[in-house]
Amino acid sequence: MTIFGIAAIGAGLAAIGAGVGIGKIGGSAMEAMARQPEMHGKIQSSALILAAFVEAVALFGVVVALLQAAPTA
Repeated sequence: MTIFGIAAIGAGLAAIGAGVGIGKIGGSAMEAMARQPEMHGKIQSSALILAAFVEAVALFGVVVALLQAAPTA
């Protein structure tokens, strides 16, 4: 297996991790809103911020994996 294949696996794992993380955030936010409807606004804004952080970390992982596979001059 070449470094390109390993980088592709790393990028895929970062994307899968982001999907799982955002899914957990969304599920927990929905459960929290069902328990306390009056906190809907605060829970929704917190969930959106957390989802953005998860997505940023996943994007960072993808970029690092692809930079490792980039040919050096």
